[in-house]
Amino acid sequence: MAFRVGKSVLLNFGKNLEPTFIFVGLAFILLIGPLLRWYILAMTKPSFKIPKSYYLELVPFAIIFIVSFFLQKNVLNTNNKQTIIFFGSVIIFIYLHFAFYIFISFKTIQKLKRALNNTLQTKSQKAIISWLSILIVGFVIIWISYFSNIIEDTIPYIVGPIMYSLVVYILSYKIYQLKTSEIDGEAFKANDSILFQEIKTALIENKLYLNAETSLISVSKLIGKSTQKTSAIINQYAKQNFNDFINYYRIEEAKKLLITEENSKYTISSIAFDVGFNSLSSFNSAFKKFENTTPSIYRKNN
Repeated sequence: MAFRVGKSVLLNFGKNLEPTFIFVGLAFILLIGPLLRWYILAMTKPSFKIPKSYYLELVPFAIIFIVSFFLQKNVLNTNNKQTIIFFGSVIIFIYLHFAFYIFISFKTIQKLKRALNNTLQTKSQKAIISWLSILIVGFVIIWISYFSNIIEDTIPYIVGPIMYSLVVYILSYKIYQLKTSEIDGEAFKANDSILFQEIKTALIENKLYLNAETSLISVSKLIGKSTQKTSAIINQYAKQNFNDFINYYRIEEAKKLLITEENSKYTISSIAFDVGFNSLSSFNSAFKKFENTTPSIYRKNN
């Protein structure tokens, strides 16, 4: 970034700046885009490692960087139409390349926000999302300030590096304020409390407990964990084993049906099957365990 600002200042105030210096500076814009995307992935994915295929994204930077050292000193002073069109196209490509990476980085953050929308977020997760959102805004401001120099001559070129410097200072302050320099994608590693929330969402909000086929095995497959892990999470957070955990909600549902007038015509056996029990005996046992009475007595008294 210091190189980019330095080049911009020299280009604005200096005379006869060599094309090599100018295009090396432009080449670094092609490096910023991929690095931004990789940084966001590293901040949002646990144990993120850059795949070898990702290094292909550096090819545009490498090409422009190498070509920069072979440019003639008077290449920018030519009035040749084809040369002007060629270098103009290169510059436009560079800035559109940068805009593309800002956009896909933004989409990555939005996708993460949607994924965490219905989950309990940790302090670190909230800090990272806030920081990355501010970072994207900062890069958008930088892009606009530089690109405006291309499409509008009335805007001084020096506005670009000034805005660049201000944004960098603000981002530096925000990363210090949010303390995100000390955390990374490991903050999004699925922890047990989030997994328990997923289990509750599946069983309670989606009412899977009413399905007699719902079992520890099926729930474990649903959240992508072993039966041992699922059982341990339920024991830790619900303070119950899986059967008691799911039967509690079945009994709560049964209690509503037993005292509802329109269900008075249904037998206790029918209600037992409706709330997910496979047999009347298991329903009676579970009901007595939670309510210290039988379903028939409960219905009679209510």
